[in-house]
Amino acid sequence: MAKQTLSSPVPSLAPEHISRVNTGLLQWYAQKQRDLPWRTTSDPYAVLVSEIMLQQTQVDRVLPKYQQFLTAFPTLEALAAAPTADVISVWVPLGYNRRAVSLQSIAQQVISRYAGRIPDTIDELLTLKGIGRYTAGAVACFAYRKQVATVDTNIRRVLHRLFLGLEHPEPKVNDAQMLTLAEQVLPPGEAYPWNQALMDLGATVCTSNNPLCMNCPLQTECIAYAEMSQHSLFPSGAVLRQLRKVAEKKPRYQAQPFTSSNRYFRGRIVDLLRSLPPEERLPLSTLGPLIKADFSSAQEDWLQKIVTGLVKDGLLDANEDGVKLP
Repeated sequence: MAKQTLSSPVPSLAPEHISRVNTGLLQWYAQKQRDLPWRTTSDPYAVLVSEIMLQQTQVDRVLPKYQQFLTAFPTLEALAAAPTADVISVWVPLGYNRRAVSLQSIAQQVISRYAGRIPDTIDELLTLKGIGRYTAGAVACFAYRKQVATVDTNIRRVLHRLFLGLEHPEPKVNDAQMLTLAEQVLPPGEAYPWNQALMDLGATVCTSNNPLCMNCPLQTECIAYAEMSQHSLFPSGAVLRQLRKVAEKKPRYQAQPFTSSNRYFRGRIVDLLRSLPPEERLPLSTLGPLIKADFSSAQEDWLQKIVTGLVKDGLLDANEDGVKLP
């Protein structure tokens, strides 16, 4: 296995290497796959809900909310027609509430443009505002069993280590090249288990900070493992962590506590308005002290910017009388 250094275009990999990786990972997945509820359905709507929920959120946090959300909004039509405030309320406390608004918008677009049927091709899925290339590929593959590659954070990391080597201090490919690589190594007729297997391996074995290389079914096929094996510190993971430290730039400023961040106060505003009657509005002069004990008139511009951002994201409705959930 020769170490690859990629520029453009992506070079071809040895077919024998690809075949061994395909076989080894699919056999591992058949025995070790995670039991996840969205893997028991081919309903495109349920798959879409799971994929939006899983963005930037760990599986264990999504699991209890996934079924609750589908119970509240069992169909695409139910989600599209629901008051946005209700959608946000059911979404809480997953965080990143704009995803709930985006998911409802996708449902509404599907109804108006595709007669209520979620498209089954990547090109059509990408016409829906709120769906990017990964989600389009995931829906096409996991709901419609299309033979397509797709790349999320876990998949990118696993493929990079297997076929290109360590991703630090510099990744050897950009996003477009990684998708090309993913398409190159996709086993014929096995896109669904293959993509799921890559995600499972990345989540449970080939993790970001402390990969469990000794438990990996692809240890002998992995270029990153071969690179790390040359160092006496292997297999403790110290080599990978050291490379990561070298790659990380020193912060230019000290990160502020989460409870002082704008994201924190965005969440406080949404939570506060959820507790009010549906049509009741709060003037900003009342809202400020309710979300921040030391709020003063000097912070009115700060509060207005937060509210403007929430309105832009579809999370608030604002007029001269104040704000409420949409």
